[in-house]
Amino acid sequence: MAAGEPGHLGSYYFRFLPQKTFQSLTSQETTSRLRQWSMLGRIKAQAFGFDQTFQAYRKDDFVMAFFKDPNVIPSLKLLPDPSGQWITLGTEVKKIEAINVPCTQLSMSFFNRLYNEDIVRDNGHIVKCLDSFCDPFLISDELRKVLLMEDSEKYEVFSQRDREEFLFCLFKHLCLGGALCQYEDVVNPYLETTKLIYKDLVSVRKNPQTKKIQITSSVFKVTAYDSAGICYPSTKGHEQTFSYFIVDPIKRHVHVLYHCYGVGEMS
Repeated sequence: MAAGEPGHLGSYYFRFLPQKTFQSLTSQETTSRLRQWSMLGRIKAQAFGFDQTFQAYRKDDFVMAFFKDPNVIPSLKLLPDPSGQWITLGTEVKKIEAINVPCTQLSMSFFNRLYNEDIVRDNGHIVKCLDSFCDPFLISDELRKVLLMEDSEKYEVFSQRDREEFLFCLFKHLCLGGALCQYEDVVNPYLETTKLIYKDLVSVRKNPQTKKIQITSSVFKVTAYDSAGICYPSTKGHEQTFSYFIVDPIKRHVHVLYHCYGVGEMS
């Protein structure tokens, strides 16, 4: 069908872009880190193109059209708990939820406060603390306290608005990892991997007037429901099970970053 012809749901049409690879997730260094964090084989990025002008206020129509599109249905991958075998969505989506995730950060200096607040030492070592639980996570260092414990004295180092930023969400997901996560003693692997994935997924351009670099992507955290309830990203909810849609309105690409909490590949 030609782009101009009327179609379903305001006629967004999608196509899968299998040739688009995400180096940040497949490089040798990242794969060994993801293995250690119990996320390897459970995290994936996929790219799709679309044919109409993206309008952020119509994000719900856009996401619904995505899940209904005959090019998406056989291509979009997800993990049913807990087998580790990737499948496609074999059910009809009836309802979606797409939450705006602010994406404004252009620099990793956003995380400098970790050093200034004695969460991370100058040499990058994460400060340890007495073990406690914040279900289902074990907290044995100041970094995880900042990420998870709302009543800890350092929690407000990041404001509520900071915590909503896509850069922060990515960092937090990597720090918390999968079911058998082996935590890092130093912060650098988390920061480096966050930066690589963020740069891979998010589009920037130089504003022709101001000459400043600006982010052009819109980011949404997406959940889909069929007649039985939640069907995507998984039928079981978990803080570490997520799907983010990163939409580049200029290239007309949508990058889907997906992870399902569980035991990652070991060997």
